[in-house]
Amino acid sequence: MTGVPPDQKGQPGIAQAAFFALCPKCGAKGLFRGLTGFAPKCGSCGLDYQSFNVGDGPAAFLTMVIGAIVVGLALWVQSTFEPPLWVHLVLWAPMILGATLWGLRLAKAALLAAEFQRGAAEAAGEDLRKP
Repeated sequence: MTGVPPDQKGQPGIAQAAFFALCPKCGAKGLFRGLTGFAPKCGSCGLDYQSFNVGDGPAAFLTMVIGAIVVGLALWVQSTFEPPLWVHLVLWAPMILGATLWGLRLAKAALLAAEFQRGAAEAAGEDLRKP
């Protein structure tokens, strides 16, 4: 016995789904269409990725984290080596672009997988009414 419930067989964990852009339901590749946009649905099992609301949380979080790391590193490089301005441009622009794109894909895939595994859904009108 593997200890995996029959209804979850074949489902990747959140980290595995995020790192390899796998469908959280069947584990098939193809979660993204383009750099950071989700495909409309899974090509294998038909899971509708558009029904999940990942939102802009990953972008705001990544902006702060990557910004803090790059500013800290840039200040350290400047105080240690005192390079010309063009060196900073060559160092930090590709790092910011790469870290942001990779981080967005990773964070969005992790949030979608977490929403799927926890059965999260958007609030409907009846959820907002008081009893």
